[in-house]
Amino acid sequence: MLFEYLATELVTQIFLSCSTVTEVLALSSTCHRFRNIYTSSQKLYILETAAEAQFGPLEDLTQLLTHNASQPAHIIRTVPFSIALLQQIVHAGRVAEKWCDLYPFKKWKNNFELRRLLTSEEQYRLRRAVYRLWLYSRAFHNREHPREYRSTRLVVQKRAQLLHNWSTLELAEIADVHNVVREVVHSNICPSNGTIARKFKKRYPDNDHHLLFNIHLNYPPPSHAPPAYNPFASQYSNTLSSHFNSTSTYNSRHAASKYSLHPSHEVGAEGWGDDIPHYYVVEDMLKLDPEQIMWLKENAPLKGMVEGYVRELGSWFENNGETWVQTLEWVLEERCEDVSNFIIAVSDGEVGVAV
Repeated sequence: MLFEYLATELVTQIFLSCSTVTEVLALSSTCHRFRNIYTSSQKLYILETAAEAQFGPLEDLTQLLTHNASQPAHIIRTVPFSIALLQQIVHAGRVAEKWCDLYPFKKWKNNFELRRLLTSEEQYRLRRAVYRLWLYSRAFHNREHPREYRSTRLVVQKRAQLLHNWSTLELAEIADVHNVVREVVHSNICPSNGTIARKFKKRYPDNDHHLLFNIHLNYPPPSHAPPAYNPFASQYSNTLSSHFNSTSTYNSRHAASKYSLHPSHEVGAEGWGDDIPHYYVVEDMLKLDPEQIMWLKENAPLKGMVEGYVRELGSWFENNGETWVQTLEWVLEERCEDVSNFIIAVSDGEVGVAV
């Protein structure tokens, strides 16, 4: 029997067996009959099943996509599946997929002999942790949560309510992903002076150039590099649009490297300080959500671009570190868990995404 002559029920089951939204759309384009089956009353169910397989868990992703300031972040929300929601799911899901690709390189950065691809179950747990960390950042890392109130009891309890939605093992998954995000910020987006010096020496072992570091300011004056365009701003002006075009041109011309040897580019100026100053810079940057951090990694290779991006966020962002670790410790102590043992277990890979 030819494939196109299969019973409609069997074809529907084939649609429901597709593991990605792209596969569903490709199958629906093979012939008129398959297209008619796809566009029937089962369409949304078919797409939802494929989206769950590719980008799931949709329950956690829906909490992220439907969050707004009118409702506490820890309240579980349910919304009907729709094409409009699917478009948002695909966008956020692709960001999570990028973290799935990056995770093995950062998780096993030093003991790279253990590096491997993630299983489908591990990818599922990683996406879930990304969505939850993303929700936390969106809910509590904004201008409504300034530095002055970050440690007050009522504010901490409000943050802890969200974390109490998840088990301790699930919190370990988020902590594992948070460590990977920290490594990306620490090494790629805001490298320390020592990291810059080490990588420069590795790339140019015979070069005797002495790097000039700025060791006095956490946020030194902006360099000549144009700031990175902010795609997450709620309103875009014509000025920003034209600035984005100029930034893209700059990237293509200069190969986007912190370590390029050029008379007008001082490699040492790409460093973000040593020890204590660098620590606080990283803490600030960890308030960005996973999408913003991934975007900066891919599109803002120079320090001046990152500075320009952060400057657009407003004065609340600077010198106001992330609160995830503080809230995690609070919740673990409420559960009578040993915080030190928890951190060691995550670091050793005994709990987390890939165990």
